Amino acid sequence: MSLLPFGKLPPYRPRRFVPVSLDWNDWNAIKPLFDRLDAEIAAAKTAADLERWLLNSSEFSAAFDEESSRRYIAMSCHTDSPEAEQAYLHFVEKIDPETKPRQFALEQALVKHPGYNQLPSPRYDVFKRDAANHVELFRPENVALETEDAKVGQQYQKLSGSLTVNFRGEERTLVQLGRFLEEPDRTTREEAWRASADRRLIEAAEFDKQFDELVKVRGQIAANAGFSNYRDYAFKSRGRFDYNPADCERFHTAVESAVVPLLRELHAERKSNLGVETLRPWDLSVDPQNRAPLKPFTTVDEMVDRSQRIFNQLDPELAAGFKQMHDLKLLDLDNRKGKAPGGYQSTLGEARLPFIFMNAVGLQRDVETILHEAGHAFHALATRDEDLYPYRHAPIEFCEVASMSMELLGGEFIGEFYNDAEAARARRTHLEGIVSSLAWIATVDAFQHWIYTRPGHSHEQRDAAWLQINARFGGSVDWSGLENIRTKLWHRQLHIFLYPFYYIEYGIAQLGALQVWLNSLGDKATALNSYKRALALGNSRPLPELFAAAGCKFEFSVATVEPLANMLREKLRDMASL
Repeated sequence: MSLLPFGKLPPYRPRRFVPVSLDWNDWNAIKPLFDRLDAEIAAAKTAADLERWLLNSSEFSAAFDEESSRRYIAMSCHTDSPEAEQAYLHFVEKIDPETKPRQFALEQALVKHPGYNQLPSPRYDVFKRDAANHVELFRPENVALETEDAKVGQQYQKLSGSLTVNFRGEERTLVQLGRFLEEPDRTTREEAWRASADRRLIEAAEFDKQFDELVKVRGQIAANAGFSNYRDYAFKSRGRFDYNPADCERFHTAVESAVVPLLRELHAERKSNLGVETLRPWDLSVDPQNRAPLKPFTTVDEMVDRSQRIFNQLDPELAAGFKQMHDLKLLDLDNRKGKAPGGYQSTLGEARLPFIFMNAVGLQRDVETILHEAGHAFHALATRDEDLYPYRHAPIEFCEVASMSMELLGGEFIGEFYNDAEAARARRTHLEGIVSSLAWIATVDAFQHWIYTRPGHSHEQRDAAWLQINARFGGSVDWSGLENIRTKLWHRQLHIFLYPFYYIEYGIAQLGALQVWLNSLGDKATALNSYKRALALGNSRPLPELFAAAGCKFEFSVATVEPLANMLREKLRDMASL
């Protein structure tokens, strides 16, 4: 598509099953590939035949998913483009619904095949577990509902990406307003914060309406699959075999017990350093000693160049991967009107190459974001030689270990963006951000547990639950006079709208990343090699084994969280004067 920053990339391996030229807009051109896969699995006699069939199926899935990713990337890069929107929605509305029943039929044929149980162990253990789970959950009537979910989510992104305000004589996106929250002048910060919050509040009724539609659709999806609520369905559909809702509640308790007290200590210190009577929402991003904002770069090209230098120092293999992405134009990093909010890494399944999307405006958090998304990209590159397509995508809980570890490992060389004093300040800012993010993750996850276990709740009940949960994990911020804004604060968290229950993964992964970093402080080479070795496993092993390969524990109760919170407290005390 012409709206993509990169062009057509060649497949990592030459196509042997999928035609070189295929019209992905035409279901009648795609359908014969499913017919061929049907015929081949019916003709397969042995486990070896099945393995060959799986390679053909993987090639087709990778090509199909790359086409889907290309359309999503174009749409999110240009939410104001009718061409990109039409191409994305055509795929969502016309192609996806046709493929899902056929994909289910193939998986059903696979798990019933006489050779299925003879697929070698442990090579196929995770694959077989996932395939059986997909077959168990699939319901034909949910295909249209999943399409509706994606369409409403696209409208949320379109609305969010369109929001601008006239701030001090210039039209700005809400992301661009973020830079003013780091300004030492408190009046400027408050004005920018209120401008952004008020603009979102204008759309509050529409955001609530969109979310109501999503909750209704998701509840029906769960009911169709035989679940009493969407939470239990979501855990099953996300393949959460190694933890359950009770474990998430233990995480919430651990954060409340070990992290929130540290957050409140940091808030008290910030209030004292700023010399203010109470800490307000617009006081959370400014330097606590009221220094001018860190300015790591002025252009995206500078950010890319300095990031490259970080990776050059960290590891030659990782550095080569980042350079390849830049050379192939697999980076869209600047903020602009009409671009969806947030940041992500998407893998082009057939080329086996990562693409990074973000909205950089020259802030320290942009540096953290590029390191984070690069970690995801390195994960994708580490699995390029894996030909079984489902194994090239690790569980999200470990994908985020890849990204969050890179924030910390790459952060050791953040002097490429700053002088020594600024680099030390940036590291402290990052660690403070980890503390606040763990509390926010617990907030978002607990809120989603509340939402989806109480079908039929009213807006008033939902708002009251949000306020209660936010207060539980929210530190010591003074929201007086801002209650209407606080009530709808969750509207800004796109995961709640687009990816239900995809947020606790960040918390679980952050615990893993802190352990990887702690290991690196003792033996950097061993920790980095373990990290890379774990990335290369992709999805071929269960979560606890992936964590173990990276040198960390898959466990998130008080017993794990408290020592890590104490480590952060100690590091932050060492940096108290920075």
